[in-house]
Amino acid sequence: MTTFEICIDSVEGALAAEAAGAERVELCSALFEGGLTPSIGTIETALRSVDRIRVHVIVRPRAGDFIYSPTEVEAMVRDVRAAVAAGAHGIVIGALTAEGDVDVPTTRALIEAAGGVSITFHRAFDMVRDPYAALEQLIELGVDRVLTSGQEVSVLEGAPLIAELVRRAGDRIIVMPGGGITPRNITRIIEATGAGEYHFAALVTSDGPAVHRNPAPRMGGTLHRPEYERSDTSEKLIGQVLAASRA
Repeated sequence: MTTFEICIDSVEGALAAEAAGAERVELCSALFEGGLTPSIGTIETALRSVDRIRVHVIVRPRAGDFIYSPTEVEAMVRDVRAAVAAGAHGIVIGALTAEGDVDVPTTRALIEAAGGVSITFHRAFDMVRDPYAALEQLIELGVDRVLTSGQEVSVLEGAPLIAELVRRAGDRIIVMPGGGITPRNITRIIEATGAGEYHFAALVTSDGPAVHRNPAPRMGGTLHRPEYERSDTSEKLIGQVLAASRA
């Protein structure tokens, strides 16, 4: 049976994913940055708003690389504990060394802080120097699944590596493809990788409700989304991917 996880950044996204029939969400903030730790209020509200769907929470303190200082690790441990205490069904983590290996001590500390809930190692995996060695390390650490685009820009390009990771993993760890999945390519991806779980975002942009608009200020850096544009998870788009996968 194929499982679909939707990457979201809002409570509304969780509701859309549940209504569309997905099994799980990865709850983040700042998807423009690749996904950062959501606020405790967002976590609690999302968990209280859904009935069936599982909510996994990413713990990533900042954008950029996955090499963390001792103080960042301390903050991540606290965030993991807070998310689990709020009722999160799983935690999504990823930490690397400067040499491009899995940061085993940090990963172990975060797993211990999670207290037995499901653990996903996110696409930090796509930055490791030896994916096969990293896979074995994650299995030894007790990680439940690894999210990967096959170390390429999208799952289609990375399908050969993903298929080999699925083969090597067997039933020891779940290899979950994610990156660039659409209704048009999901069938090819399933056939090419042989995976049992898939991860994608289903974002659409919409115009915000503001009537009064000041075009002069910018609330972020040089690279930014238009101030009056919203990004929302689309129940329709999720449904299209799920329907295409069953065709």
